Amino acid sequence: MLMTASDYRDSLRSYSPRVFINGNRVESVADEPLLAPGINGVGVTYDFAHLREHKDLMTAEQSTSGRTVNRMLHINTSSDDLLKKLEAVRLVCKVSGCAQRYLSHDALNGIYQATYRTDANHGTDYSQRFLAYLHDVQDRDLTLGIAMTDAKGDRSKRPGQQANPDVYVHIKERRPDGIVISGTKAIVTGAPYMHEFLVMPCRTHTKEDADFAVCCAVPCDAPGVTIVARPAGRPGEAAAKFSAKYGQSTGVVIFEDVFVPHERVFLAGEYEEGGFMTTSYANHHRHSCIGARAGFGDLLIGAGALMIDANGLDADRHGHIREAMVDLITITEGFYACGVAASVYFEQDPVGSVMPDAVFSNIGKLLLATKIYDMHKVAHYVSGGLIVALPGPDEDHNPETKASLSAVLGGRADIPMERRMEVSRMIEDLTVSNQGGWYSVISLHGGGSPEAMKREIWRNYPVAERKELVNDLLDRGVLAEGRKVSRQPGRCCATGCQAPAKVTGGAEAVLPR
Repeated sequence: MLMTASDYRDSLRSYSPRVFINGNRVESVADEPLLAPGINGVGVTYDFAHLREHKDLMTAEQSTSGRTVNRMLHINTSSDDLLKKLEAVRLVCKVSGCAQRYLSHDALNGIYQATYRTDANHGTDYSQRFLAYLHDVQDRDLTLGIAMTDAKGDRSKRPGQQANPDVYVHIKERRPDGIVISGTKAIVTGAPYMHEFLVMPCRTHTKEDADFAVCCAVPCDAPGVTIVARPAGRPGEAAAKFSAKYGQSTGVVIFEDVFVPHERVFLAGEYEEGGFMTTSYANHHRHSCIGARAGFGDLLIGAGALMIDANGLDADRHGHIREAMVDLITITEGFYACGVAASVYFEQDPVGSVMPDAVFSNIGKLLLATKIYDMHKVAHYVSGGLIVALPGPDEDHNPETKASLSAVLGGRADIPMERRMEVSRMIEDLTVSNQGGWYSVISLHGGGSPEAMKREIWRNYPVAERKELVNDLLDRGVLAEGRKVSRQPGRCCATGCQAPAKVTGGAEAVLPR
């Protein structure tokens, strides 16, 4: 069943999670004003699946069941799937800022790959358990919180060396019918309004840390689960033109002696496969983050263009404004192009699903993580200082000041002062407010720090092949002064490539990347 946003909100009422916000217990997540912007953001992914113009992007046929499912819960099996997922994430995020639910997709795809490998290596039945769980989640159209990032404690020590083992979620007890887990996940997106949590390892582990390599599904209201969260967006603030409606909560999720039955356990100490699960999820997620921040870039580009108009400027005539806008477009479409390339140069997984190319995914995520501040700067540049000097929205209705403000704060005569104020406050909300700063931080660290992306780029990039290329040129005297290059039989060019190079994913090209 494909739910609507209204169905999703109603479904939350069937759960009773233990949630605290600002020091107070939340009685009903679905009816809590401080969480409404987050629920609205997730709701976009539900409603868009019912719109005829978006159905092709927002739904897909699950190959293992033949059923139509929400794109945010689908297992990718082709380049087309990856491209549509990327576009779907951009679509919902250009409306909501960050629709959050794509994390469910990323974790499901990573676990699908990892459980297959674990079974092949250890003779377990995790993949069968997970497939049954996947179909149930798809049939009920749930939204899953990804409990991956542990509190970590002393970063210089491994999990098993921590003075307090609960800074990492770990298996505390093994029973005939399941496991008992304890520990803390420190950053869980949308935690208060998720149906269930997918607990996953956040790093590679050693044999000594095997109990920390655990993956399982836990209902949000399971006994022993406590969620300590922040409000979603800026609910109730008149100046929050965007984040009063759409926002995102994050929460610390504490697991205290939580029992998980075997059918919901997908990894229980297989530490090597746990490392693969972590990197697989990260690759899928960084690919999705590219689409999400491209949607955010669409908001900044549109708001910046409106502000230019309202200020009475013309990018066609004012070169400095045009150059700034082109910079913003180049940043946005530049990292999005990496997402497209990652979708085309995909990797086929042994289980039958596909993985976006690791190098392009990580380059795209690294670019957006480090360029988000430049995106804000350009929006500020083309908008002018009004976005921080503008009086609060209460003055818009103050009879003693409204007329005077309208006279001096208007721009172009054909654009109402009220519209100029609205756009200005939207840019303030997205870039200057505490919500704007929060968008910057999640762009920088969401899906891993920039250092994590750099390590993955270095680990996956074919540096050895590039070295071999130059060594081959040197050995054949190609770079020696006065020497001629002669093409040998069977070689297509001076680089000596024997035939079109096979690109992972089935396409062929003369040169890789």
